[in-house]
Formats: sequence, C-alpha cells, structure tokens
Amino acid sequence: MYKHFGLQRLTPTIGALVSGIDLCAPLSDKAFAELHAAWMEHLVLFFREQALTPDQHIALGQRFGELEVHPDAPCAHGIPELMVIHTDKDSRRNNGENWHSDVSSREEPPMASILHLTHVPEEGGDTLFANMYAAYDALSEPMQGLLDQLTAHHDHHQSLGSWRLQYDVPSADHPVVRVHPVTGKKALFVNAVFTEKIRGMSWPESDALLQFLFEHIKHPEFHCRFSWQANSVALWDNRCAQHLAVWDYYPNSRSGHRVTVKGDRPLPTTP
Repeated sequence: MYKHFGLQRLTPTIGALVSGIDLCAPLSDKAFAELHAAWMEHLVLFFREQALTPDQHIALGQRFGELEVHPDAPCAHGIPELMVIHTDKDSRRNNGENWHSDVSSREEPPMASILHLTHVPEEGGDTLFANMYAAYDALSEPMQGLLDQLTAHHDHHQSLGSWRLQYDVPSADHPVVRVHPVTGKKALFVNAVFTEKIRGMSWPESDALLQFLFEHIKHPEFHCRFSWQANSVALWDNRCAQHLAVWDYYPNSRSGHRVTVKGDRPLPTTP
C-alpha cells in the first residue's frame, strides 16, 4: 500500500509498526505525505532502530509543525522543546502513568508527540495507547447525544498534586467530544489526568459521568501495547488517542526525550 515504507498493524483498532524508513534523515514531501496518511489511519506509529540525535529529533518534530515547551518538565541539551523522559529507583512518579492526552489543559492542546527512548529496562516499561474514536463509537446514541453538548474544564494542577504552587500552569475548557480537524471523526476528549469538571453540572453529577468515561476508556478493545527497545520511536496523535506508560520495572530505569507539536483549539461537534 505504501511506496516509501512497510507497515504492520499492531491491532485492528490502533497502532502500526513502520519499517524501512530512516527518521534521522530529512523526509521527502512524498514520503512525509504517505507517513502522515498512515498516521491519520492508525493514530500512533512506531519505529525501531532510530538513533536520533537531539537536533534530528527536533527536526523530525518540526516536520509536523511548530514545537512547544512543556509547562513543568525538564529539558535536555539546552533545548527547551526537548523534554526529558526519565524514571529510575529514585523517581517520585512515572511520566504518563495514568491514561491521558498530553497537556490537554492548554487552550490549544498539542497535536502530536514524538517519543524517542534510548535506555529501556530488560523487562517491562511498555506503553499502552487507546483509540478515542472507537471509545466514542462504542457508546449508545443517547450517551453520544448528551456528550456532544457538553464542555469540560481541564486543569494542569490535576497532574501536579503537591507541586502545583511551583508552576504557572495552564487550564482551559474543551468540548467533551471533539471533531478531528483532518479526519472529521468524533473523539472523546476527557482524561483522568487533566479533566477536572464538566461545566453546568454539579460536582456529584460531573464526577459520576467523568468516572464512567474514565473507566470506559480503559476497555482493552480500544488499545494497543508497544514493547520498547532502545532507539525506538513512537508518534501519536493527541487529538484522538490517549496513552499510559506502565511502571512495572522498578528499580530499573527508562529514559529518552520527547518533542511535542503545537495544536489548535478543539472543535466541538456543533457550532
């Protein structure tokens, strides 16, 4: 199907492993167009044996759009856009250990994230990804009709806990169901890390509905699971996918870098 690379699905629902392409080199317009089309179809793409330098990682991210700086994460090599991903025996928490879409608390949440891991544990350390189109489609029509009308507040304080006073962090209101600007499909856009409350509902009503949705997202039929190797890369679409990094490798370490591509304001299902 593709002229510039090979592709193997991880599951029928989400995820594909791409082979025969070198991300360290600039992508031609035709190769990038094919890669983008595959990304839109599979939501998250994986690559093996990609020994990206920091500059190459930045250049790859910029091929997809303007990069942003994470509001509370350390950077590497003096490059603000190059986020450090590192967990070891002394870590208080693991990056991404709950289901989420990256920094959905921004007014314009990220479009894409590209993670390059250089050091991985011998066992464990997988990342799970979930298809939010499929999660929405699996709901009943009455539930879809309700959610289509709702707006939720996302707050970065949700993810910081006791660290919240150390940062000037973002918050924003977004539709509970967003329309993808490229595919036109509807996707659930709430997550347990950043979504705080549904506007117009009481706290008990909001909590009940959000907890239902957070549990719904966990259904394995929406998921794929990627087992990392050193110098693997994952490219995911934050507009229609969520992810969770499994911290099952303590006291071993896992590290690499991530770049994040700026997005735009989520589109509601109705004007």
